[in-house]
Amino acid sequence: MTAATTADFSRSGTDQAGSDRRRPPGSAADALRMRLCPPMPGDRVIGWVAALAVTAVAGILRFWQLTEPRGMKFDEVYYTKDAWGLMTSGYEVNSETCTGPAFVVHPPLGKWFMAASEKIFGYTDCAGVAHGSPELGWRFASALFGTLAVLVLTRTARRMFRSTVLGCFAGLLLTLDGLEFVQSRIGILDIFLMTGLVLALACLVLDRDHGRAALAARVAAGAPSGGAPSGGAPSRATERFVRYGPRAGLRPWRIAAGLCLGASMGVKWSALYTLVGLAALALAWDVGARRTAGARRPVRGALRRDLPAWSGCYILLPIVTFLATWTGWFVTDGGYNRHRYGDGFFAAWHGWWDYQQDILGFHEHLSAPHVAQSTPLSWLVLARPVVYAYDSPKLGERGCRAAAGCSREVLALGNPAVWWVGTAALVAMLALWVSRRDWRAALVLVGFGSSFLPWLAFPNRTMFFFYALPSLPFLILGITASAGLALGPRDASDTRRMIGALSFGLYLAAVVLMFAYFYPILAAQTIPLSSWRDRMWFPGWIVAP
Repeated sequence: MTAATTADFSRSGTDQAGSDRRRPPGSAADALRMRLCPPMPGDRVIGWVAALAVTAVAGILRFWQLTEPRGMKFDEVYYTKDAWGLMTSGYEVNSETCTGPAFVVHPPLGKWFMAASEKIFGYTDCAGVAHGSPELGWRFASALFGTLAVLVLTRTARRMFRSTVLGCFAGLLLTLDGLEFVQSRIGILDIFLMTGLVLALACLVLDRDHGRAALAARVAAGAPSGGAPSGGAPSRATERFVRYGPRAGLRPWRIAAGLCLGASMGVKWSALYTLVGLAALALAWDVGARRTAGARRPVRGALRRDLPAWSGCYILLPIVTFLATWTGWFVTDGGYNRHRYGDGFFAAWHGWWDYQQDILGFHEHLSAPHVAQSTPLSWLVLARPVVYAYDSPKLGERGCRAAAGCSREVLALGNPAVWWVGTAALVAMLALWVSRRDWRAALVLVGFGSSFLPWLAFPNRTMFFFYALPSLPFLILGITASAGLALGPRDASDTRRMIGALSFGLYLAAVVLMFAYFYPILAAQTIPLSSWRDRMWFPGWIVAP
């Protein structure tokens, strides 16, 4: 709709005789829908086939030799036992005594996912006895969620950029990132956190399209009936319609976003930061949509029309979902603090609240030194990756064929072509938002900022590089937006399109080659010690396990 949308509001609707004043095809109503919610690409089948192909590549890489290396690595020693306790007792069991509750510092949902896969494929019980295939049991869920994240990000990027090519590009970047790859092959919580946030991101983008399409349709339908009599003032309903715009109606994808954000908090508390950022962005988008639709007071319109449902979806629903992830603790009797204040309903809530206070105290005072710890600013330059496993086979051991010996390592190292370029792309996104107010640039900046910047507030806390995993999808979307700018619009000159396509292809080739080069130290392959040293580009990459 043109700048005269406000006038259209006052003229729309029915006349005093009740006749429907419909707009012809190609009218301002169609232009408004185009501005609020541009059409998706017409290659729907190809879009799904391409996305599933990218996901299949990701799945093969993540599930291939998933049980290697054998044994519990890094924090698997904690989470696998917590998952076993949930599977057998409904709460985390003290792994030293095999009886009684354990004090754990993360909510249970991620460990419930691990418990489900342990139930299917195998586990090691508290006494150390293996059942089935233990490594497959506690890593299968991670690989599944890491693969799912690729599919969801591919489809989300396609919707954001209205391009199947750019959607698959984003999916390939996530597929070929070393950190996401390694986290998908180890039984710790961060891959569940990232995937939950990617699902929330997808729902947020779908809700943006759905809500704007509904808003455009209601604007096109016109103001409420019961307008002013001939020559009189418009009715109050019509005046509110002109001033604030119409109601957007039911927002099912907004409900889904709230559920995903609450579930993400049920994996790790740090999802709360991203919830705040994405929720604020959703409300800002509502304001922008009403402004585009011609509402005279778009801010007040969003507060009046959208805020109540927004509060339910982004405040109440995440809280309820988060609490639901603690169901096992509430319905059993042996959990930590479960009967600290007695047996009644309120006593249970009192004990649970104290439990949360104890968890908060643990995180606030976590400052024990660790050989693999790092600072948030170092994450973006890959200064200190985390070693999950390291072994030094000699000639003839575990496939070693080098006289000088070999190395076998699992190093949680991001793909430099993704992380370094992604960090630079943040500057491009800031420029894009300032110059064009591009909503996709805003999403990248808000999503990255809300998942990364809060860690800067805790300089003395013990932190690790894999804490940056939830920031990765937003870095990738920033790279994808930059790639779209490089390719240029469809009506750009052939020279511009050719240079853009060449740059696009060369960058993607660099990502593939970089992943292939580092793959041996991501996937515990036995390689000559000299080859391992070639891959240790910086002293900080040599970390004792």
